[in-house]
Amino acid sequence: MNMSSNSPQVRPANKPLVLDDQRQHLLLCASGSVATIKIPLMIKALSGYPYLSIRLILTTSAAAFLAGQAEEQPSLSAIAELPNVEAIYLDEDEWAKPWVRGDKILHIELRRWADIMVVAPLSANSLAKVAGGICDNLLLSTFRAWDTTGLKIIIVAPAMNTAMWLHPITQKHVKLLQEEWSIEQGGWIELLKPVEKEIACGDVGIGGMREWREIVEVIESRMRLKNA
Repeated sequence: MNMSSNSPQVRPANKPLVLDDQRQHLLLCASGSVATIKIPLMIKALSGYPYLSIRLILTTSAAAFLAGQAEEQPSLSAIAELPNVEAIYLDEDEWAKPWVRGDKILHIELRRWADIMVVAPLSANSLAKVAGGICDNLLLSTFRAWDTTGLKIIIVAPAMNTAMWLHPITQKHVKLLQEEWSIEQGGWIELLKPVEKEIACGDVGIGGMREWREIVEVIESRMRLKNA
């Protein structure tokens, strides 16, 4: 049954966050881009690794692309049933109840839990916020709270309209990630630049997210994933 993206989605309860469960931890995130519909394909491609644990963070805009409206856009409840998926977090999960001293803070716990963070897609809006240090949702708060010593990395795969990608301000943001914060410079960011293709709006040009299989290959390589 199709579900309107304006309707609240029912999700199974998230499994408890366990840091020392002898598994590898992938924090897979998506911000507001049509390329979010590739998330289920990436999860399925990683389903053959029994010692991999996946937790998702979706922005409000990203979640609207996965509301059961098409076969390639399954509901969050369906995604939660995929192998290795232990949790799906939305913004409202950050402060689900009034905080009191001693309570854990979700974006800090997720940063501690993750061996690697992957943001695919990273929208123009979220890229701008990352570059400016803005952290007004769960995804961006986790990004901002990351250990920037380079011990653990964040992989980002931008996706946007061609004109947005070629905009001078976008190039400034990309330069920051690629030249100052990149793993090549001893930092913590690996940037997977977009590709040229026909994008969802019908324009043809650079800006489409890197092919999802390539992103999976990078995850497999960086995490040194092994089958049972």
